[in-house]
Amino acid sequence: MPSNETESVSHDDLIVCACGNQEYTARDTMDAALFRGELDSKWKEFLRCVESEKRADELDLELDDDAIATAVEAFRYEHDLITAEETEAWLATRGLTLDDFTDYFTRRYSADALKENIVPEQIEYISATPELRQLFLAELILRGELDHMTTALIFRLAARCAEKDSDSDAITAEKQKFFDRNKVKPAQLPNWLERLGRHLEWFNEMLAMEAAFRRRCDTLLVPQARQRELAMLRLPLTRFETEVIELESRDAAQEALFCVREDGMSMEEVAIEGRYPYRRADFLFEDIPTDAQQRFLSVSAGDVLEPVAHGDGFELCRIIQKIEPQPDDPSIKLRVDQRLVDRHFADLASKYTQRRLGAVTSTE
Repeated sequence: MPSNETESVSHDDLIVCACGNQEYTARDTMDAALFRGELDSKWKEFLRCVESEKRADELDLELDDDAIATAVEAFRYEHDLITAEETEAWLATRGLTLDDFTDYFTRRYSADALKENIVPEQIEYISATPELRQLFLAELILRGELDHMTTALIFRLAARCAEKDSDSDAITAEKQKFFDRNKVKPAQLPNWLERLGRHLEWFNEMLAMEAAFRRRCDTLLVPQARQRELAMLRLPLTRFETEVIELESRDAAQEALFCVREDGMSMEEVAIEGRYPYRRADFLFEDIPTDAQQRFLSVSAGDVLEPVAHGDGFELCRIIQKIEPQPDDPSIKLRVDQRLVDRHFADLASKYTQRRLGAVTSTE
């Protein structure tokens, strides 16, 4: 790709959404996620990647250009970016440069390639330099995390607009939750806000938005609604427990298939005898790539599927169990609840908010 001389856009300037006459930037989205306690794990993972890249430089680690190029192509395929020009345009609308793009994949490669236990410097997000926060924003954009965080902000903005009356008890409860999850004492709040560059008015608005959002969720997530939703999601939430062998060629996969089906060998026995990688894999039907779902529609426990190409080789898969979704399964309940919340707030958000990722505030 050609070199890009353009500078990255500041997280204070990149507009991600609007509500009424108010526009919200990437910084607003990130600070709201910090308020909710949803930024910390992402920040720590980012710091680990940054430290991994530093360590790789110290060790003069040789980069695998082919592996990085494969990751870049996978990203472009996922985002339907066919040409270099389309990729540049996609980056530009998000305030990123080609250097940001390349650096991201180099950083991710270093984090995956190093086998050392990397312990990054413990830096709080609100204490980080603007440069480090800017790098973090690029990471969030390219990993798709900023989109999810923007959706969360949009849902809360819509709830705040729809809920005309504030509930003082609910707001008080949200304030205590904030103190608990951020390990901040009430007397420390002014200092916390100052370090973040926010005022008490912002904090109070965050509380009101969260309280309104939670009240809406409480009316949505009731047993009857969950039961109806689960009935519609029986197939998508069906769980498959499988065992998989990785083989180097189609012939080897067909031979392994014969050993399992005709000779009665177990998958693990075949893997051990042929020294093939073997693993257990559990997943839901809706998590299977769309072009592969057909293979799992009519299977039963014990079925061994025909080998399929995977990477440079082939995979052989056997169905151990096929389990219909149960309402008391925590992971199923989480998915059902997420569907209910997403559908309700997507409709509500369409009335009160607009997604604006890609627009940049005027610098004049």
